[in-house]
Amino acid sequence: MIRRVAALDCGTNSLRLLVADVDPEHATLTDVERRMEIVRLGQGVDTTGRLAPEALDRTMTALAGYAAVIATVGADAVRMVATSATRDAGNSEEFVRRVTDVLGTGPEVLSGDEEARLSFTGATAELAGDRSVSPPYLVVDIGGGSTEFVLGASAGEVTSAISVDIGCVRMTERHLSSDPPSEREIAAATADIDAAIGKASGRVAAGEARTLVGLAGSVTTVAGIALGLPAYDTARLHHARIPATQVHEVTATLLAMTRAERAAIGVMHPGRVDVIGAGALILDRIMTRLGFAEVLVSEHDILDGIAWSIARSPSAASA
Repeated sequence: MIRRVAALDCGTNSLRLLVADVDPEHATLTDVERRMEIVRLGQGVDTTGRLAPEALDRTMTALAGYAAVIATVGADAVRMVATSATRDAGNSEEFVRRVTDVLGTGPEVLSGDEEARLSFTGATAELAGDRSVSPPYLVVDIGGGSTEFVLGASAGEVTSAISVDIGCVRMTERHLSSDPPSEREIAAATADIDAAIGKASGRVAAGEARTLVGLAGSVTTVAGIALGLPAYDTARLHHARIPATQVHEVTATLLAMTRAERAAIGVMHPGRVDVIGAGALILDRIMTRLGFAEVLVSEHDILDGIAWSIARSPSAASA
């Protein structure tokens, strides 16, 4: 049976909505609406430990717009999840209350492992029939505050997962303050990232993976630059294969640019301009440290995983 469901993902950097018609029996997911806004909910959380009032206001404004979309197109169930920023914030109760007021249902603040498993499902559900892509898969989801590493053979067969506190917003706020970043700042960020990758590889046996799948805006933006796209093109980006050498070149170029120069790149979303250098560096270090020759880019990620989870669960919240 096909179910129309609404999935919302509130991360450190962005708030996203997917309304989709999902058929679990035939393993199909068809977009009705897919939207993204940069709200930067995690602004300053790494320093203050709290969600900033202006960040909460931006997020609620965007969420009200999404609630209107859901009401217009209809959905028989809604699920919203919140990730790194709200796990870390001391005033997460205020966030939960305000979301419930706007959306009519509260957000689920996921653990890192839960976030990782949903990301894996979203990224790999459609790979089962693709003979050009070999399992096991290592899925890496580079977010604003954290990065998830998930190893598995198929969407239902996750063998290990870990979430570590490296993300494009967190690394930018912690280390990359100059424009462009200095060599010393980049070295400090690299050391921080490498330490987190070392921690992740102690939990997830990345050497067993035959395919690296990269998710989220930092990965797709790096891929768009590597492909020379004049503008963001989901069809061109989804399942593009980007060699490690190109990822390294793009990363070096981005870290050497000023903010104004990055803003002029055609595929660059305005909300990623100040954090893309850190996001690219995380991807580059993952590929270098773990020895992957290429990354398979996926436009389908935790948002799609949330939609699959709703469609498969009779207990999902009613719209």
